[in-house]
Amino acid sequence: MAVQKLPIAKAINESLRKALETDPKVLIMGEDVGKLGGVFRVTDGLQKDFGEDRVIDTPLAESGIIGTAIGLALRGYRPVAEIQFDGFVFPAYDQIVTQLAKMHARALGKIKLPVVIRIPYGGGIGAVEHHSESPEALFAHVAGLKIVSPSNASDAYWMMQQAIQSDDPVIFFEPKRRYWDKGEVNAEAIPGPLHGARVAREGTDLTLAAYGPMVKVCLEAAAAAEEEGKSLEVVDLRSMSPIDFDTIQTSVEKTRRLVVVHEAPVFFGSGAEIAARLTERCFYHLEAPVLRVGGYHAPYPPARLEDEYLPGLDRVLDAVDRSLAY
Repeated sequence: MAVQKLPIAKAINESLRKALETDPKVLIMGEDVGKLGGVFRVTDGLQKDFGEDRVIDTPLAESGIIGTAIGLALRGYRPVAEIQFDGFVFPAYDQIVTQLAKMHARALGKIKLPVVIRIPYGGGIGAVEHHSESPEALFAHVAGLKIVSPSNASDAYWMMQQAIQSDDPVIFFEPKRRYWDKGEVNAEAIPGPLHGARVAREGTDLTLAAYGPMVKVCLEAAAAAEEEGKSLEVVDLRSMSPIDFDTIQTSVEKTRRLVVVHEAPVFFGSGAEIAARLTERCFYHLEAPVLRVGGYHAPYPPARLEDEYLPGLDRVLDAVDRSLAY
């Protein structure tokens, strides 16, 4: 594979395939990841090509999946564990935050746990309860975990490679409603740093900062605002722990306004941390308070109501107007 136009799901599949080919210690495990190829077919064909010892169908037991992945990592493997849907991760929460995140510090650096946890997350697919959560802030609050989310096929391919190669545990949040969005993937490119943000669109009047599924919404908002003579810069954060505050700061010092957008609820969300840090860093540059756009502080609604719940173009543009009105 040189340069191909791939959906995000296929880009992740190709990245996992590359990792399996390159390192015999890489294993993939999870519910239905083997024969079925995953409910979104992200792991399609991998068990057929690499065998049941390396692409492992597990019982429906998330705590067991992560506990087993920790044990495998202690024995020198690099397991990639899939949590089938975002809302199913909570039975494994104890294993993740009390074992996986803490082991390196507990062992004074002598033990490393190179575990990747893949989690399809977010709404927009008309799913039932517990299938459309955005729990990234819960994990970003825990020291010892790296949290990333790609917004396009190229990042999906390369960030998965980098996550698997990392000696630290990485939670890889995959924006499920973007699985079928296509983009160019250059398998021979030199990727940027895993936790570096990127400027997805340059602008001068205001910065929109987002990650995962909301990057596309922000790019659409910037295109719509351009028709009204407004120039919006879009920063794709790519990583929620650590966060590349320097790239955001450089953008905000230029535009002097910031709106942070994420699908998760605004209340105690990752946007709050970004707003606080950038207010500290850019206090004398800001011409308006940092604003946040996100979900409501309520359980994720039934499918018929999710369009009202999810932040869309209108809510982003409304925040842009409020910021520019200062």
